[in-house]
This record gives sequence, structure tokens and C-alpha cells, in this order.
Amino acid sequence: MDMLQNIDIPQYESLYKHLHAHPELSNLEARTASTLASHLSRLGSFTIETSIGGHGVVGVLPNGPGRTILLRADMDALPIREATDLPYASTATSRDADRGVPQPVMHACGHDMHMTCLLAAAEVLLKARDSWTGTLVVLFQPAEERGTGAQAMVDDGLYTRHGIPVPDFLLGQHVMAMRAGTVGSRRGTAMAGADSLRVRLPGLGGHGSQPHRTVDPAVLAAHVVVRLQTLVSREVDPADVAVVTVGSLHAGQSENVIADSAEIGVDIRSVRSETRDKLLASIRRVVVAECQASGCTVPPEFTVTRHLPTTVNDEGMMKVLEKSFGAHFGDRYDGDIPTTTISEDFSVLGTSVGRPCAFWHWGGIEEGLWDRKVAEGRVLEDVPANHTARFAPAIQPTMRTGIEALVVAALAFFGGKEVSKI
Repeated sequence: MDMLQNIDIPQYESLYKHLHAHPELSNLEARTASTLASHLSRLGSFTIETSIGGHGVVGVLPNGPGRTILLRADMDALPIREATDLPYASTATSRDADRGVPQPVMHACGHDMHMTCLLAAAEVLLKARDSWTGTLVVLFQPAEERGTGAQAMVDDGLYTRHGIPVPDFLLGQHVMAMRAGTVGSRRGTAMAGADSLRVRLPGLGGHGSQPHRTVDPAVLAAHVVVRLQTLVSREVDPADVAVVTVGSLHAGQSENVIADSAEIGVDIRSVRSETRDKLLASIRRVVVAECQASGCTVPPEFTVTRHLPTTVNDEGMMKVLEKSFGAHFGDRYDGDIPTTTISEDFSVLGTSVGRPCAFWHWGGIEEGLWDRKVAEGRVLEDVPANHTARFAPAIQPTMRTGIEALVVAALAFFGGKEVSKI
């Protein structure tokens, strides 16, 4: 039997297009939150709490005695100009909270699909409440891209002041550049942790024609960027998982003026805490040394802008998920996908109250495109990945798969002998 037969899929496709066309940056998700709360309200039966940790929205559906299961989706978009040419492509712009500079905004990470699938799953579970007992919590989290949203909701009293019941199990998912219709997970460490820094490099400005009278921060920044690329290749064990990326570089406003300073944004990904500590220390070592080599008279400034924990899937929960996903999705499910260097703050919602979590990925790339590029050996070159201007999941079967995964997982943890053993 089709578990989605009692919901209006075209309605959710329209909602997805609306969310895609109206993205909002981290901590600015006011209209998105209003849309989600309105939809939950129309479903009825959910008790709704809003403005948690910023623009967080939570719906609670009590359905008799039993376990409390939390399903989570994230809400925020990215400062990217969309280049998909879709009829519902985003043309939105926004001023971000950090710089206040107008910039294009796009749902380049699939959070629009996450929200839509969770709303639809909430309706499916509401209409199927004769088949389960317990309490369903659907949580829509702001500011995942900044790595601050989950902690902000907890700090704002998610489980205390706002009275959301502490879940027994927490479940989340992420659409990825995988074949649409497929689902993947793994036991243990599923996603790397992430840390981001903003580094101010001090220079001494002057006329572009007289560089000998300056300390050129653009040249300094160039040396730092190149030097940072050796940290993983020369200081991290090849068997380990680590990434160092310089995602932004700003220096000066005019061609003939040497600026007083430059700023770089650095992002690292790691699985082991020892590797994380080593990379953070090495970044400081390189920056300080390059500043000294350039003749800077004041030290550089380091500002930590975000931290996302390593996502570790609970062993017992994964045994339950593997059985349920395997039964439902068959050969479209892979229970041993590689650990990814992409990061999430989802687990904060569980670790903050000592509850286990499980997180999986599902595919959003149109099957024909994926199969062609696999055959050509050009997946990395030609398949749009998350956080790029061309990323946009194929609406179907991506949406149906995402809804089904949430529903199957929730039902597995609401009941069953396997769950009682965890």
C-alpha cells in the first residue's frame, strides 16, 4: 500500500517551489517560520511553539502513552546566486547579519526539501495515528548553516521554558548529490565536525605606486592561503579525514590603493578531536609566522565564527533503521555509506539532554542524469553538489523518498521489539 496516498503530493510540490523561491539566510528565517507554522496549524491537532532560539518552530502531537520521537528539518539558505534556470528559481537578496551587505540568497543545500518532507511526514503520521502511540515532535531549526541554530534552541529553553517534551529518540536526514530515490546511512561517525574562523591580517596601507612604504596585506593573505593548503597534505595522516578550506578573502577596495588589512575566512573539517586541535593550532602557527615574515607590527586577530560537532549515529538506533529501511527501500538502501566531510549541528538537540540520535542521507539527483554521469565517469565534474549555484533536487522521486524515510523511521521507533532493546 502507498503510505502517501492520503496526502496531496501536488500541494507539497507547490509548497516546495514556494520555499525554494523565497529563501532566507541564517537567523533571518521569519517568513519561512511563518509559512511552516501556518501549515502545521492547518493540519490541526499539533500544539505549536514558535520563535525558539530565533525563528525555530516546533509542533507536538500527543497520541497516547509511548515513546517521544523527534523529527528535525533545517530552514536556512545560503548567500549564493542561483544558476539553475528553473521557473521557480530564487531571485531573492538579503543583508546578512554579519556584514550587512546585500547579497543573493538560494536554497543551495536542500533545506527547502527538508522542510517540505517533514511537513508532509507530519500529515502522514497524523492521519495514521491509529497505527502508533506516543508523542511526535516535528522541529524546524534555524541557522544550521552557521552551526548555531540547534544550540540556540536548546539555550532558549526548548525542553524547559517552551515545554517541548524531551525525546527518547531523535531522527534527521539530509538530501545529497546521490541518485534520487536512494537512501544511505552508516553506524558510528556519519559526518565530520566543522570549525570556522575569521582571520584579520594586519598590514600598512599606502599608494599602489609605492609598495616599499607599506606592508601589503593582499600579498600576505596570498602567502597564508597557499601555506594553509599544506596542513592536510603534509601534517595529517593520509588515513585520517580532514579538510582545510579558505572560503573567503577580502583585501582593499581600489586597484591603486594598498589596504591596511585583509581578512580571510577559514573552514576546517575533522573526525577526530586530536586532528581538530592540531589543525586549529597549525592555522594559528602559519598565520602568525607569515605575519612576522611580512613585517607586520601588530598581531593577527582570530575570531571563531562557528563550531559543528561530529555527527555520531547511535549503534542501537542504526540497527533498527537498517532493518526498517532495508525492508521498505530494498536495494535502494545502503547501510554502509562513507563518512562525509559535510557537517551538521543536528546532534546537539540530543546530546544536550543525553538522548541518542540517528541521521541519514537521501538522493536528489535525477536518475537519468546520475546514471549517465556514472557511466561516463564524470559524477564529480558534472553533477551539481550541495552549496553550488546549480544544486536543486529533482522534485520527484526525491520528495516521496524523503517523506517515506521519515515516516518509516518514526514508526520503527514508536514501536517494535527491536526498539525496546536499545
